Amino acid sequence: MHYSQFIMKKIYFLFLATISLVSCVTAQENIDKPVKKSFDLSNRTTDHFMLQYGVDRWAGTPDSINIKGGSRHFNFYFMLDKPFKNSPKFSVAYGLGISSSNIFFDKTYVDVKALSASLPFSVSYPGTDSSYFNKFKLTTIFLEAPIELRYYSNPENTNKSFKVALGIKVGTILKAYTKGKDLKDKTGLSVYGNKFIEKQNERKYFNGTKLALSARAGYGIFGVHFTYQVTQLLKEGFGAELRPYSIGLTISGL
Repeated sequence: MHYSQFIMKKIYFLFLATISLVSCVTAQENIDKPVKKSFDLSNRTTDHFMLQYGVDRWAGTPDSINIKGGSRHFNFYFMLDKPFKNSPKFSVAYGLGISSSNIFFDKTYVDVKALSASLPFSVSYPGTDSSYFNKFKLTTIFLEAPIELRYYSNPENTNKSFKVALGIKVGTILKAYTKGKDLKDKTGLSVYGNKFIEKQNERKYFNGTKLALSARAGYGIFGVHFTYQVTQLLKEGFGAELRPYSIGLTISGL
């Protein structure tokens, strides 16, 4: 089974499990409280601001691409939350924000300025036999519009509530660049000194449109999130079929 298919099945089962959980909670409340409760939402706080930080990986990564630990993301969103009139525990939220992904590599050079038909992932610095950067990363930045279906166990005070959210994120690429620090030769000695930095900006190899599935769960302002990108990171035919996914912590509120 292809790894991306495995991830998609995991997301599918996660969605089913979340929906089942919400259905069970709602059904139990209907049994325990046959009389419909009236909620006062006049002082309701909602997740207008969301900060997300966590680990990034690529599904479908071939053995020739050496990703190392420390790859991470940071996302910031402003959201509007609209509770359902007949079911205040449920709401739909939409907004706008910025996501950034930083993928770090081990002795690998990603040549975003190359003239080749596909994005090169080389084991050494171009024009050398074995020189490499001590630290090297690829950063992509997207403008995103997230949409979520949310459930709050306590809609009157969401900061003291169990929360579940399922959604999608649609984005457009703003920037893609690589950054290498401290070029070393085959013996491990710095070529230009340890303060040498090379930065290359180019997004021609990258898919300009992003579509991702998302899931969140937590209590109060703290939670965990999982995101899987349905669209490929690279344009069709420009390299391996890489699909980013991430897991991390969410802080939401205000």
